[in-house]
Amino acid sequence: MKEIDWSKLGFHYTEPDYIVRAGYHDGVWEEPYATKDKFLHLHVSATCLQYGQEAFEGLKAFRGVDGKIRIFRWRDNARRMAQSAKGLFMAPVQEELFGKAIRLALEKNIDFVPPYGTGATLYFRPLLIGTTPRLGVGPGRDFEFIVIPSPIGPYYPGKFHCTTFIVNRYVDRAAPYGTGQFKVGGNYASSFRATEAAHAMGCDCIFLDAKQHKFIDECSAANFIGIKGNEYLTPKSSAILPSITNDSLMTLAKEMGLKVTRRRIRLEELADMSEAAACGTAAVISPMNKVVDTEKGVTYSFGNEPGPVLSKLYHALKDIQYGRADDRHDWCDVIEN
Repeated sequence: MKEIDWSKLGFHYTEPDYIVRAGYHDGVWEEPYATKDKFLHLHVSATCLQYGQEAFEGLKAFRGVDGKIRIFRWRDNARRMAQSAKGLFMAPVQEELFGKAIRLALEKNIDFVPPYGTGATLYFRPLLIGTTPRLGVGPGRDFEFIVIPSPIGPYYPGKFHCTTFIVNRYVDRAAPYGTGQFKVGGNYASSFRATEAAHAMGCDCIFLDAKQHKFIDECSAANFIGIKGNEYLTPKSSAILPSITNDSLMTLAKEMGLKVTRRRIRLEELADMSEAAACGTAAVISPMNKVVDTEKGVTYSFGNEPGPVLSKLYHALKDIQYGRADDRHDWCDVIEN
């Protein structure tokens, strides 16, 4: 294991020994291979640079209480990346190739998997880019698939805590029938004006639907969830990313006896919720203490500590990822090492 001060790892990039790459040319994917070369050798007119033809994913490997390593729901990431690829007219990465690349990245960087109990994990960033040189508008026909591993610290270095969110109405993250349902860089770049302004105030932001600015879409780079009585609510929209974390939490919520509802959610419904949060790979759940609508002069408050339902869901999912609870849904690939 590497001589790393795991307790000081933040949620940022740490250089691994190897990345994994595979190219696509003449309609065929090559076998993934590990390399220490972490630089791209691209033509300046590659379609990823000229027209944003790229997609990415994010997933984690956890060293469990039993010392074994668990890769969480990578097949779902592979399927989601394939959908993103189709949405941007790229060659999908087959599930088998995706899995080989993730396992190879783990194997070649096994010393970067943080010890159990540190809260740190090994994060994987699979990336798919168009590499065909092209100036005329259109998709490329050549692609590169890359898996970038990096050990990262816990999203909450202290205790599980709440964040203030601000309602954003002046930036649209994604159009209803655009690329919002795909995990592509353009969705994140388009959100920077709003998210960076919120971060400067020590907050995060909620994006509303681009058509009417009435319904909750996403929370920065994460799905929204709310608790209303015995109901787990999450938005239904063609402009939001289908979150693997949210899907996992919905499954656990049903098992806990909650009614799970996916529908359009008006912003004003926050007043009827006892708990609200963003959810995603990075934080799992990021509870809200309040949502501030500066334009309307309204604040929706949920308390300064994470609520009981969200806390229970958070710990239930973490227990599965770290091997402290039975993985009844076969979400984890367990690696003996």
